[in-house]
Amino acid sequence: MALSKPIMKALSFYLSQMYEHPLRTSALTCSVIALDGNATYQRLAGIKPFDLRSVLAFGVFGLLFSGPAQHYFYSFLERAVPDEASFTILKKLFLERVIFFPLCQGFALYAISRLEGKSHDQAVEELKALFNKLVIGSWKHLTILQFLNVAFVPSVFRIFIQHFISYFWTIYFSHARKEYQKSQKKQ
Repeated sequence: MALSKPIMKALSFYLSQMYEHPLRTSALTCSVIALDGNATYQRLAGIKPFDLRSVLAFGVFGLLFSGPAQHYFYSFLERAVPDEASFTILKKLFLERVIFFPLCQGFALYAISRLEGKSHDQAVEELKALFNKLVIGSWKHLTILQFLNVAFVPSVFRIFIQHFISYFWTIYFSHARKEYQKSQKKQ
């Protein structure tokens, strides 16, 4: 019972910030999620030394791209596909899974590599090697969560749930990138 009060207070603060300052709140939330998701992956994988440059690259990407992109995309989605439209859930799911997500993953692979200090050629090679794996993996594992989010979660809470899903996806994304980087070092 005592734990629920601080949680409710934090949730209330977060929702008020999403209402009053949606772009800033989404950008900061995505930055923290990306930072923590990458740091969590490194801790779970036992990566030594801790790769601070990677964590910061994820955070900057979340702040400058992922947060604003999600904010504008989901705002657009609510306007473009109103709840009264036919097949609303399928249309929203299609736009997110088939158009928005692949574009974001491609840009994330490239931009994070560049933010970590890799060359253009290295970033493009990583993009080519991992893009299909990550997009297909997302379609397999996250589509049902996205469906549930769009179908059953009120629109005011959808971005909150999306951020929650993003945390776990960032851990997987970090893992896939690190495995690719290890395979490149062996060659």
